[in-house]
Amino acid sequence: MFLALGSCSFIAPQDDLSIRTPGTWAAASSGTERKISTGWLDGFSDAALKRSVNDALEHNRSLKSAAARLREAKENTIIARSSQLPSLDAGTRGTGSDDGTRSYGLNLAASWEPDLWGRLRDLTRAAEADERAAIEDFRAARLSLAANAAKAYTNLSSAEQEVDLAAYTLDSFQKNLRIVERNYKATGEGALDIQFARTNVSSAERSLEARKQDREDAARTLEVLQGRYPGGQSRAANDLPDLPGSVPAGIPADLVERRPDLAAARARLFASAKRADAARKSLLPDFSLTGSGGTSSAKLSDLLNADFLVSSITARVDQIIFDGGATAANARASLARNDRLVNDYAQLALEAFREVEATLSADRSLAKQEKFLRSEVEAASLAEKQAERDYAEGINANILSVLEAQRRATNARASLIRLKNQRLQNRFDLHLALGGDFRTEPG
Repeated sequence: MFLALGSCSFIAPQDDLSIRTPGTWAAASSGTERKISTGWLDGFSDAALKRSVNDALEHNRSLKSAAARLREAKENTIIARSSQLPSLDAGTRGTGSDDGTRSYGLNLAASWEPDLWGRLRDLTRAAEADERAAIEDFRAARLSLAANAAKAYTNLSSAEQEVDLAAYTLDSFQKNLRIVERNYKATGEGALDIQFARTNVSSAERSLEARKQDREDAARTLEVLQGRYPGGQSRAANDLPDLPGSVPAGIPADLVERRPDLAAARARLFASAKRADAARKSLLPDFSLTGSGGTSSAKLSDLLNADFLVSSITARVDQIIFDGGATAANARASLARNDRLVNDYAQLALEAFREVEATLSADRSLAKQEKFLRSEVEAASLAEKQAERDYAEGINANILSVLEAQRRATNARASLIRLKNQRLQNRFDLHLALGGDFRTEPG
């Protein structure tokens, strides 16, 4: 029976998976820079941004929950390691007699399972891998929180700028209305222009209220990340943080290995392999050494005397008996879980590559777009000033040309605010996709 059980054929589980990576990212394939600098947040020279992120790291409730899960995993590792050590259980009892005397007793039971096949060692290594996964989960939670807090802050800063732009636009339209009304009183002409101007004022007032609401929503998002009540009262600087220099060319693709979510997945893959090994070894007979002893005395202090402790050690061999195939099915299920995690890890790695490639490509594209947009803002601003001057001096009596010039200038300015924020958001996403900064090689 021993030989039959030991020769059961099960495919060995995989405890690691190598992902083939390109030498460099396709979207950053030129240049010689091969390192990634430490402290990605330090690259953004904005004290308010850093304070906002640090506030979230200190008070965020989800991060505190991740820290608790990490502590739980550490305790589970201790439990798993203890299974390889002998255990000793002690119990006391007290009884009374008719003559009023009491007798005290102590029972001791010891047990130990010699780990002949390494099953307990496998389970211990699996628990240790679970702890490593929990550590990586905590790192992933911190990195994700830092990136999202930074994004929430720049969203709030961008919303502040859009409120200012909406207020500026309203002020311009109100000035137009006053000019149109003055001309109408002087000439009796331009009644339709007054209606156009009033329509623009009302539209600008509505837009200003909408932008204020957007600012409150952005503030609430940041406040929740910082573990504070979402009252919408937080404010950010009106100037967006400066974007650090361009992304170094030639970033090595194997940097993705340091991503905490991938590191956690590798640890869980290893843990599944060890549990699959343990499940296979459960088909083999196990051996347990047990011993027990007891004593009683009229004096409780006598129980501390070694002479009263009697033990007998017996050896017990537990053979696998018919259990409806449950033990074998559990072993096969463990292998299936291992196979599932292998494929999950491969898919997660591909998604990580896609995220890095996409953010690198977007970084280049958004930089080009900002260059074009700045030219557009400059031209639209000049056209706006010229149209306003011509109308005020009576060179061009068509208010529609003024309103159209103002509309284009306002839209271009708003687009520039959003594009600058989008570039910052994309850079945060790049650090998140890479798992950190631009110089630290994976350890």
